[in-house]
Amino acid sequence: QVRLAESGGGSVQAGGSLRLSCVVYGYIYTSYCLGWYRQAPGKEREGVAVIKSDGSTGYADSVKGRFTLSQDSAKNSLYLQMTDLKPEDSAIYRCEARDCASGHLGYRGQGTQVTVTS
Repeated sequence: QVRLAESGGGSVQAGGSLRLSCVVYGYIYTSYCLGWYRQAPGKEREGVAVIKSDGSTGYADSVKGRFTLSQDSAKNSLYLQMTDLKPEDSAIYRCEARDCASGHLGYRGQGTQVTVTS
């Protein structure tokens, strides 16, 4: 059974940093691409940082240069280092595994709240 468990969220002032972690329990087929997604109240879900099928990482324009996605295969973990945080980064952040080709959701975690105060 696959389970994704996020941690590392919290409240931080604008300009601060947070590091999110996602541990993947179970086996996820290589046809799934892992990534971080976020959703703020009243807004659509946004792909923040995603590992593409070719192994490269794609970032939303809004976070380029500030967020960095990394992974540790030995620990089955995915990380999101967030720097220079802005109030508009406030959202629930979820680790998700989506079909690389279709984008259909395979698995996702419960999410972790990130709140950035000005």
